[in-house]
Amino acid sequence: MSKNLSAAARTEFDTEVHHAYQKSSMLRDTVTIRTGVVADTYKFRKMGKGLANQKPSQADVTPMDITHTLPTATLSNWNAPEYTDIFDQAEVNFDEQSELAMTIGMALGRRVDQLIIDAMDTATADASVAVGTSNLTVAKTLEASGILNDQGVPGMDRYIAHSASGLESMLNEEKATSADYQNVRGLVNGSINSAFGFVWKCIETRDEGGLPKTGDNRVNFAYHRAAVGYAEGLGPRVEVNYVAQKTSWLANGILKAGSVVRDTAGFVDITCDETA
Repeated sequence: MSKNLSAAARTEFDTEVHHAYQKSSMLRDTVTIRTGVVADTYKFRKMGKGLANQKPSQADVTPMDITHTLPTATLSNWNAPEYTDIFDQAEVNFDEQSELAMTIGMALGRRVDQLIIDAMDTATADASVAVGTSNLTVAKTLEASGILNDQGVPGMDRYIAHSASGLESMLNEEKATSADYQNVRGLVNGSINSAFGFVWKCIETRDEGGLPKTGDNRVNFAYHRAAVGYAEGLGPRVEVNYVAQKTSWLANGILKAGSVVRDTAGFVDITCDETA
């Protein structure tokens, strides 16, 4: 059974269940998605650049020899199961099945995020923003933007996956929060939705791992949608099945997915000192 349901059954319970503060996926819609994968790996295709060349009269044309590479995402299997006893369920005035399904769904969403984060963490970006002596700042954000610009990365569909500490640091900078510089004033609701050409995604501290941190240094990622691929074979979905021998319902979350960086020129590591 769900480990703590029997204790809840001993007393009348609030019909509105408060879930522990948690988020579902923040990053799935910010990358290139392929669904319905029927294998354990999925090969994304990357076509290299071409260079136009001159052709003298009556001479043969010279092929550009454009390269094709196949970054491969390896799909892994994930489950998020929990039993709920039918007898204990009868003694509480809320639907534990649906509440479990919600919690499981959010857990799967965070696992999707972690697959994407881990793909960028294990890849080596063509260029990075050094930690220096500061947390996330406007200067570091502009440096990351400049790197992507120099790599020829399109200006649309750019994102920053950042920490709560990095957001706090940015909100202390006038250029990030003042209406003189931004269309959206961050101090109104304590967040930054879009600034400096990026859509901002705050990744909180997570049991799944979250954004990589070594000592006081946290890595935030600036990236283009096309730079990261996410392949999905199953889910994320939640199934609820009755298990007779346990007189319980088994709520289980299912996910088979993997992620890979498709283009190392399309993302930038921004290392930040979160004590600064």
